[in-house]
Amino acid sequence: MSLNEDYFARANQVIPGGVNSPVRSFRSVGGTPYFVSRAEGPYVWDSEGTRYIDYVMSYGPGIVGHSHPQIIDAIQQASGNGATYGAPTLAEITIAEQICKRVKGVEMVRLVSSGTEATMTAIRLARGATGRDKIMKFSGHYHGHADSLLAAGGSGVANQGISGSAGVPKSAVADTIVTPWNELPELNESIAALILEPLPANMGIVPPSPNFLLELRKACDSKGVLLIFDEVITGFRLSKGGASQWYGVQPDLWCFGKVIGGGLPMGAYAGSKKIMSNIAPLGDVYQAGTLSGNPIATAAGIAQLQILNNDAAYGALTESARNLSDGLSEIFKNAGIEAVVPRVGTLLSIFFTKSNPINFDQAQLAAENGMYAKFFHGMLKRGVALAPGPYEALFPSLAHTNEVIDETLEIAKQTVTEISQSI
Repeated sequence: MSLNEDYFARANQVIPGGVNSPVRSFRSVGGTPYFVSRAEGPYVWDSEGTRYIDYVMSYGPGIVGHSHPQIIDAIQQASGNGATYGAPTLAEITIAEQICKRVKGVEMVRLVSSGTEATMTAIRLARGATGRDKIMKFSGHYHGHADSLLAAGGSGVANQGISGSAGVPKSAVADTIVTPWNELPELNESIAALILEPLPANMGIVPPSPNFLLELRKACDSKGVLLIFDEVITGFRLSKGGASQWYGVQPDLWCFGKVIGGGLPMGAYAGSKKIMSNIAPLGDVYQAGTLSGNPIATAAGIAQLQILNNDAAYGALTESARNLSDGLSEIFKNAGIEAVVPRVGTLLSIFFTKSNPINFDQAQLAAENGMYAKFFHGMLKRGVALAPGPYEALFPSLAHTNEVIDETLEIAKQTVTEISQSI
């Protein structure tokens, strides 16, 4: 038994499924998870000392690479002053000011401890601000594991073959309306909010059709519906101002996570002063968190945003993503394997199908044909770690140099050759 197998067996005795987040279980691809012992730059090392080029990057937070010296230094300095206080800090103000400065339309920010907290509270805020109960979401868009948002979600829900979740009463989703992605929904005055990933990345990369977000903005305005952008993945990744800057469309509320924590647990929701003033202690919409604005997490987040505070960083990220996407596409084409590699800016994914999916139904068909698992394991055994699920994006970082991308593509060529010979 390998050390990874031993660890997984031990984990299964004390942790449900052996993991603390379902997608890590390898359930959708088969096999045994690798247990990471350390990470640096574009690499992770497992418990057996095997090095992998990492495109998981903790599903987004590792945008500047693992163990970046500036972030590590910020964490060490902050932790030397204590882990948590239950009182306000200057760092909370600093990161909120940075978010307001970077994202046009954001005037106030409330820090929380996860993306799920951010989306859950944004929904509550929208209901409180409008006096309406119903919300609308798109199928395949994942907004965390809050009860009302688990209906027809992507990412881990889709990877596990779970339709919603047991333990969620019908009453919790009774006011949640699910509508197909890339089709303009019918809104009415009973709906408090429309929440979406402006660039869906939890069912693979399935971009909005041209002008779709603008049409949603207009439709929401016509019915008094608040538009919520879940930018937990896209926030500060697509651009300095996230997806709202990238697409030129401003929502009423934003949800952030991943990048803003610098690798530590942190999320945020944000919007105008008018809407955010409905949150306690100013208003009647209650939300609290003992560890919200944690001083170590805010220090890490401030450091990461500082590294990303220039156009050159996003240019480098986009170039890496483009080279990886173009290279993979050429490899699949030359091998005669039906595959597409959709990319928007710094984000990309892989679908083993003829054409880019435009909705969740098409993404599911592409994800469930068994090809991704073959590619995943072929890459893994050669030293490249992709997400163990066909619905996830690839996350190149500033540490993924041209040399690292070239090595990845050479490994992909070997993997695809092996697959083509077996089918």
